[in-house]
Amino acid sequence: MSERIRIEKIRCEACPVMCFVAEGKVGACDRYANLDGKIIRCDPLTMLDSRLQTGGEITPFLKRDWDGSLVNDADVFVTAVGAGTTYPDYKPAPFIVSRQYDDADFITVVSEAIFSYCSCKIKIDTDRHLGHEAAIIRAKGEVVGHVMTSEYGSQMLSLGGVDHLTGGSKSEGRVTCETLLRLFNKEAVELNIEGGADVIVQSGKPPIVNRMAETLMRVGCGSAAIGMFASHWQGLVDEVVVIDDHITGVMSEHQAGKVLGWPDSGIKINGRRSTPGRYFQVAQPGMGWGGTDIKNPLTILGNWNGRKGAREGLSLLMVSTTGENAGYFVLDDQLVAQKQRMPDALRATVDLIAENCEPALCTVMFMGGAGGSLRSGVTANPVKLTRSVQAFKTTVTCGGQKAYVWPGGGITIMLDVAGMPEGSFGYVPTPAIVAPLEFTLSRNDYIALGGHANSIRDLRDVLEHGGEYGADMRAVSIEGDA
Repeated sequence: MSERIRIEKIRCEACPVMCFVAEGKVGACDRYANLDGKIIRCDPLTMLDSRLQTGGEITPFLKRDWDGSLVNDADVFVTAVGAGTTYPDYKPAPFIVSRQYDDADFITVVSEAIFSYCSCKIKIDTDRHLGHEAAIIRAKGEVVGHVMTSEYGSQMLSLGGVDHLTGGSKSEGRVTCETLLRLFNKEAVELNIEGGADVIVQSGKPPIVNRMAETLMRVGCGSAAIGMFASHWQGLVDEVVVIDDHITGVMSEHQAGKVLGWPDSGIKINGRRSTPGRYFQVAQPGMGWGGTDIKNPLTILGNWNGRKGAREGLSLLMVSTTGENAGYFVLDDQLVAQKQRMPDALRATVDLIAENCEPALCTVMFMGGAGGSLRSGVTANPVKLTRSVQAFKTTVTCGGQKAYVWPGGGITIMLDVAGMPEGSFGYVPTPAIVAPLEFTLSRNDYIALGGHANSIRDLRDVLEHGGEYGADMRAVSIEGDA
């Protein structure tokens, strides 16, 4: 009987899963591997280098390729991408780097942080209706978030959060983590909105709604469009209606028309009148004109009133808030609007609306609570770091990009992932997202908050010796200072 060969494994302590990893294999997170009996980080440490002029990421370089020449500290910023974690969090961060900048000594504390408390906020600039507020959002059949409030020309989604990551089923947590990871790393993800649209979202790309790529964000609501373009329409047409899911504008009744001396047209709009020339609820939300369910714009009109200006030959322009939908009509002898070919001069005004629209776009925001035990990697007294951030003495960045820190308690951060180095985010199967995190402050302030002074290293030492998980490094070009 042959004797079974025992494969030696070593334990990785970079996260709470604590995988036992065999030689030449990677852990469950695909971020750490066993190489020659030592746990290493699979991705190189990433540095931002303003001296590079490539406009993007360059070929990774290793410590052995560095010629040893002095580096201007102001040009190079050590990010947490590839740095490794502080876990278990009682120990100092993987890199605590001293940098000289404008004759001042700054400390940057660098570590990849494990975020169970994190979410993804998505701003989608489009005129299309994606879903009603609070509607459930699914990915691969699992609930991963909900629709938030609409903003001006944009629709907002919220995905993730601790309740979806850990508060539901195993499958819900796994799919939520996978969805967040792909979005944060600028990959495309398909989301299904209950009672609404199927939308493919990707950072920096236009949304694809029900398999159709969107192109334009509305120029403004219908009322705003009337105000912006009233003078362009004067003398070309007798009445203008700008159809919008929220506020539909009517030229002859609107204040802009009144200021220009626009005559009454006798038009009747089927909707809830707000102030003169502004109508709510002319139709249901949808994929049609102006984010409504309208396919034929005449359906929002009632009977024309001859005693208030309606007459045979009166011309009417109906247009959406992006200019993508437009129609030209003329009243017949029965005061019924009949579609006609649009005059070239009027077509130019519709094109002007489209010209003033911004491109449809998806913006993916990472949001997380940078509190808890990870602060112990910075200081032995964690609350002092929180207070230093709140007092604006400590700057928080992720992958070198400055984060917005929310007011109030804790260190709640948010930032656009578009400007971060490729592959900045990882995961652990707990499940949780792993994000790069850097704290930068003056040396004096760092010592005052009880920082790990014995672990401070200068930039040259980092370049020469690397870190706990290896010495591989890569540089990414940036513009300006980190």
